Amino acid sequence: MESKLTPKQSVERITKLQPILNAAITIVEEPEENPNQGSLAGVPIVLKDNVSTKGIRTTASSRILENYVPVYDATITKKLKDAGGVIVAKASMDELGMGGTNRNAIIGPARNPWNPEHITGGSSGGSAALIAAGTTPLAIGTDTGDSIRKPAAYCGVIGVKPSYGRISRYGIIPYASSLDTVGYFTKTIADAAEALEILAGRDDHDMTSSFLPVEDYAKNLNPNLKGQKIGVFKTVADKITDPVIKEAFDNLVAKIKEAGAEVVEVEMDTKLMELIAPIYKTIANAEATANHSNLDGLRFGVRKPGGSVEEVMTNSRTAGFSSYVRARFVIGSYSLFEENQDRLFKKAQKIRRLIVEAYADLFKTVDVILAPAAVSTAPLIEQSSDVRFGQDRFEEEHMQLANFSGYPSLTMPLGLADGLPFGINLTARAFEEQELFNVAAGLEELIDWREEPVHV
Repeated sequence: MESKLTPKQSVERITKLQPILNAAITIVEEPEENPNQGSLAGVPIVLKDNVSTKGIRTTASSRILENYVPVYDATITKKLKDAGGVIVAKASMDELGMGGTNRNAIIGPARNPWNPEHITGGSSGGSAALIAAGTTPLAIGTDTGDSIRKPAAYCGVIGVKPSYGRISRYGIIPYASSLDTVGYFTKTIADAAEALEILAGRDDHDMTSSFLPVEDYAKNLNPNLKGQKIGVFKTVADKITDPVIKEAFDNLVAKIKEAGAEVVEVEMDTKLMELIAPIYKTIANAEATANHSNLDGLRFGVRKPGGSVEEVMTNSRTAGFSSYVRARFVIGSYSLFEENQDRLFKKAQKIRRLIVEAYADLFKTVDVILAPAAVSTAPLIEQSSDVRFGQDRFEEEHMQLANFSGYPSLTMPLGLADGLPFGINLTARAFEEQELFNVAAGLEELIDWREEPVHV
């Protein structure tokens, strides 16, 4: 993987763009030289600010962690450094990963490089913006419910969520443990394939990481679409109302057929699709409540004074969390009350299984499934609301299916509408990343995306 910028030049560019994009929480002003001469030698790397970095502040975009400096590196931080990468910035994110707009970041909303009046999407919006702005060829994100793939669509870059367990989560500040996946942003599928080789692999520090061997994804990349069986997710595609997005999507499907692929329309029961958002909210908020019980102002992070241990905890959490995050904790706690678990949390887990089974059925006759990543472009910052607390629309939530199932999924740019990018989403069966990259490489040739944001 090559970079057009040195780490120092990358820092200079991020610093210059900060007043416009507000995409970095911490900029490493004097990045350390890395003597390792691996495949990332001298490449500047941006990490989402929930990735532990020894000696570099890691806030997860929350006030309760605004003074937290880890004493160890996350496994992926170490892997990137071992490959020669140089950490140049910690990117903005929705607080603790809870959000889909990047509006509730500790430093305020990240701004879209294509038009700074629009959102980046979230929660990995800062990483997406910095990739789109050309500051680095690789930025790390995490994806709990499309938190990489939606920002990638809104910012016109490639966003990859590998299979659950493909990349270690050790040293990642969690959101929802059964849904969280470490992923990343690039500008080419070749770079995306190479990045997974660097990041993937078993890690005994993370017992959910897979023992399956890491494949030579980049070396084995094959963009030939002839004979590929590609499912078009008709249930979602039928929801496209924007004529520009619809025409571009339909044209791509026609090109796929011309390239020799077999295209099959697949559908899923809309009753199950409409349950995606409420099931996601129930499970994610409950798991987040449990995961963040240690952010109490006592063990680490910001502490507010009080006359007792209980007062210190109450005061620290009240000041440390935004009202938006506190509301999620209330919902999560309610679901975890013993008297509510069967009615809410356990029921949500059972319905999740039904959704995953129905989704798995779609792959019985196809290799990958293609869908619009979103049916619209990035909303204006002032007019956007977080879809997880707003009106539930499965055409905006459908990428959470890959989080429910653990399947690998990626988003890539397709076109522009009113100067803003829109993208497509591809998903494959668990641990079939090679198949996912191969089809994506073939689509990359058909789309031939060459657009660059004009505002940066």
